[in-house]
Amino acid sequence: MAMLSVKDLQVYYGSIHAIKGISFEVNEGEIVTLIGANGAGKTTTLHAICGLVKAKSGEITFCDHNLRTTDPHKIIRLGLAQVPEGRRIFAKMTVQENLEMGAYIRNDKSGIDADYESVFQRLPRLKERRKQLAGTLSGGEQQMLAIGRALMAKPKMLLLDEPSMGLSPLLVNEIFEIIQDVNRSGVTVLLVEQNAKKALAIANRAYVLETGNISMSGDADTLSRDEKVRKAYLGG
Repeated sequence: MAMLSVKDLQVYYGSIHAIKGISFEVNEGEIVTLIGANGAGKTTTLHAICGLVKAKSGEITFCDHNLRTTDPHKIIRLGLAQVPEGRRIFAKMTVQENLEMGAYIRNDKSGIDADYESVFQRLPRLKERRKQLAGTLSGGEQQMLAIGRALMAKPKMLLLDEPSMGLSPLLVNEIFEIIQDVNRSGVTVLLVEQNAKKALAIANRAYVLETGNISMSGDADTLSRDEKVRKAYLGG
C-alpha cells in the first residue's frame, strides 16, 4: 500500500484551475519526483498535500490518514515534513536555533540531541556554523539548513520543493547526494524539481506535470530515455 496517495486532486486559485484531477502515489522507501516547467503546478501540489492550499476535491491520504481533513500543523506530527521552495530559513536566528525550530513538535530531549548529532554528521558544514546567523550562510548552506531543519521533525516522508534552485552545479551535486543519503537512512522522498536530469537520475519513479495535468509517468530511468521527455526537459 502506498505511503502517500493522491487521487483526482483538483485545486483552484479563484477562477484559475491550477491542478486538474491528478493522481499519483509514493511508496515507502522510494524517491519519487514530479518534474515539469514553471507554472505546471508542482508547488501547488505540495502545498495541497501539506494543507497550505485547500483542494476543491479529491483524496490525499498519508499513512492511512486523510490529509484533506487534517490541519497543517498536525500533518507534520504524522511524519510529513516539507523543505519549501526558497528555503525559508529564519535568517535572524542561528543555525542551531533553526534546527531547534524543526524539532518544535517533539519533547524527547535525548532523541532530539541524538538527531542534532545525526544532522551535523550528515551536514558537517552546519556544525561548523552552528552559532552563525542563518542569513549569513551561502545559498547552498541555507539549503542544507532547510533540509536539516526538516529532518529534526523526524519525518517518515520528506517533501522537497526545488532544492537545486539558484545553486552552482557543484552545490547541486552535493544537495542531490544529501537527498540520496537521507533516503538511504529510511526517509521516503517526494521531490519537486525543475532540474529534470538530476531528479530522474536519483528517483525510482517519476511523474511529468504539464499545466495541472500528469502527462506521463513511470520508471525514472525509462522516462529519462523517452524522446518527448528528453526534448522537453533534458535539452534534447
